[in-house]
Amino acid sequence: MDVTPQQPPTAPRPDRSPETDCAPPYESPPHLPPDPVSLTEPPPASLRTALRRAAFGVVAGAVLVTGAVVAVPDDDQDAAPPLPGAVSRAMSATAAGSPASLSDLTALIGDRRKWVGTHPSDARSWAVLGSAYVEWGQRVSDAAYYTRAEQALKRSLDVQPGERGNAAAWVGLASLANARHDFVTAKKWGETVRSRQPGQWTVYPELADAYNGLGDSASAAKAVEKFAELRAGVPSLGLTAQMYRDRGWREDALATAQDAANRARTPAEKAACLSRLGELAWERGEPQEAVAQYGAALRTDPAHHPALAGRARALAALGRTDEAQRDYQAALKKSPRPAYLLELGELYESLGLDGDSADQYTKLRKALALSKARGVDDSLLLGRFEAAHGDADAAVELLRAEWGRGHHSAAVADALGWALHRSGDPDAALEYAQRAVDSGGRNAAYEFHLGMVQRALQDFGPARRHLEEALRTNPRFSPLDAPRAQEALDTLGQPPAGGPQDMRPAAPPAPEPSQEAPPAAGPETGPGAPGAGAGEAAQGPGAAPAAGPTGRQAEAVPPKAVPAGATAKPSAAPSPAGR
Repeated sequence: MDVTPQQPPTAPRPDRSPETDCAPPYESPPHLPPDPVSLTEPPPASLRTALRRAAFGVVAGAVLVTGAVVAVPDDDQDAAPPLPGAVSRAMSATAAGSPASLSDLTALIGDRRKWVGTHPSDARSWAVLGSAYVEWGQRVSDAAYYTRAEQALKRSLDVQPGERGNAAAWVGLASLANARHDFVTAKKWGETVRSRQPGQWTVYPELADAYNGLGDSASAAKAVEKFAELRAGVPSLGLTAQMYRDRGWREDALATAQDAANRARTPAEKAACLSRLGELAWERGEPQEAVAQYGAALRTDPAHHPALAGRARALAALGRTDEAQRDYQAALKKSPRPAYLLELGELYESLGLDGDSADQYTKLRKALALSKARGVDDSLLLGRFEAAHGDADAAVELLRAEWGRGHHSAAVADALGWALHRSGDPDAALEYAQRAVDSGGRNAAYEFHLGMVQRALQDFGPARRHLEEALRTNPRFSPLDAPRAQEALDTLGQPPAGGPQDMRPAAPPAPEPSQEAPPAAGPETGPGAPGAGAGEAAQGPGAAPAAGPTGRQAEAVPPKAVPAGATAKPSAAPSPAGR
């Protein structure tokens, strides 16, 4: 039977509406009319049909995963092996836990859609199709594909329930929930798979994402370690590097990420690893290195939009704002992510381009509203935006609800703390801002927010320390907030000489006036004695404190030992009142 992958034609994206003008066109999978088969319960198949389909599924799966088999003449031993087809490459990448290229992912979606149109009871193909829709929706930031993904995954479970071995569909549902930022549901599906099939390695990256979204870093670390144990390779190295980064272990994160980049083979995998190195360099406050790493990622895979947005961020930090705007706009053409819209809007605002920034913020609101209508929870990003540029009280309401859903990540804690501060409640903000700094690794923005909250509470010592830490971590962490951090630090001034007031020794109490006449000065204790300064107040570097108002002196410093044969120099003698 012919299982040659069918390359789908390019066509408009699904569910496009006139209000989505913030999403420019890009390469897309095939046009998505109603699915070729109904999503109702499929009719029962006869035993012969079921056996035939099962046998075909085994053969087709083997061909897809291992690549196309092409006959080679026996006498042509030196002929190069044929390149695998796009669908086979996508399946191979999926089997390794690595990202597929967008063109290969396009081919996979078209091929599986065509297949299930004529084989509606192939549960495995429905699960592959649903998972591919999730990945495509994430890569191009189009939540319309999440609805298709949910339909395909549920159809897969209708054909073959998860309890009967269809763990792939459950893992797909966990991935879908993570993409929608529904981390409680993702955790539920992931833990269901782990409890029934603990050796199913594909579930552990989804569990790690879910636990991180819920702020459970200990469970996330265990999931990453289990993934590395079951599936050592580039994907597990990348996830481990991210775990180290979240803990603030920069050297370990850098070494592990570099190891992953050295081992990566496919362009999509290599670009993801190089982009991670760029992100780590940016967070260390090294924008020049970040530009170099992001540039290497784009030379490897020009379609890798996270590297474009990352390079734009680093270029803005270097003052190359025209190039930064160019890269942001190119990234938005590939993937209109709301986060990119916010970053570009803030760059425009920092340059005084108020009209352009307002336009970006309008597009951001439309994009977030559209995502919400398609089931994506973007409360974190919307709350951050409202706190900084809109209604801080509305941001507090949004983020309190997010926290109430159990999303206790460092990012949510930081955003809620900042929203409370901006709404005029720094006392309530302090707890969340401190939690973000304690659990969010070494993040300059979190340090800045905590410092500003403490400054509002007139806790100036800690405020100065955290603002300094923000600028030391990344001096240009934000085109708007980095200058504000420096300005706030300048207004605080320098700490008092000698350290904080409460850390200095208290001045000795003034003694009671004495009626006794002081004894006559000896030959070495008068005003003209060696070592005495004007007013009998001259002191050596290690001498005791000067006499008080009555001339009383603290205990004299004992003379230093003089080596044998050396002549002792006269030392400053105590005042007459000290004898």
